[in-house]
Amino acid sequence: MNVSQAITQRQSTRAFTPQHVDIQTIKSILEIAKHAPSGVNMQPWQVVVVQGQRKEEISQKMIKAFRAKETETMDYHYYPTTWIQPYKSRRVETGTKLYQALNIQREDKEKRLAQWEANYRSFDAPVMLLFFIDESLETGSYLDYGMFLQNIMLLAEEYGLATCPQGALAEFPSIIKQAFNIEKTKKLIGGMALGYKDVNHPVNQYRTDRIELDEFCTFYE
Repeated sequence: MNVSQAITQRQSTRAFTPQHVDIQTIKSILEIAKHAPSGVNMQPWQVVVVQGQRKEEISQKMIKAFRAKETETMDYHYYPTTWIQPYKSRRVETGTKLYQALNIQREDKEKRLAQWEANYRSFDAPVMLLFFIDESLETGSYLDYGMFLQNIMLLAEEYGLATCPQGALAEFPSIIKQAFNIEKTKKLIGGMALGYKDVNHPVNQYRTDRIELDEFCTFYE
């Protein structure tokens, strides 16, 4: 597999098989991913790898809080507080495709909530990765972190694994930090599901679109 293939075949996978992922495979991915560039080599990434019973426990804690509407304030704003075009339309289109793939109707609030809850189980992937950053760091380090996360996702493709980067796993920072003894000075920036794709599940059959090159790029000579 070359880099172009890994980039184009990667997708946000939302249904996984129960097949176990060997810890050495996870370590190998992270060992290579750490070579991502970062400003003055700060290497701002801090990762917690969760599997097995501990994953089940933290998932249930988040689901319980979600059902009880015990919302928390995220450590940072992932999404805009006010949606403008074209981002609003892209968001709506993505959500529409997801629910169409699952045959969930717009008015079926119960099934929609159940699908959202699946975020807190990392869509039943056997591995949940959680990502933290020191609160003293600024925007540049978040850019660096993105390159690290992309490395993980592309390497997962090389290893025959699938991923889903998850902003939703940053919705309960207090619950997660307490569960894993994370200092309050660390910001929870998100998580990632990691495992083997359920290739037959309908949620993995749809793909989101990408805009044309001339819509985001201008050339000058």
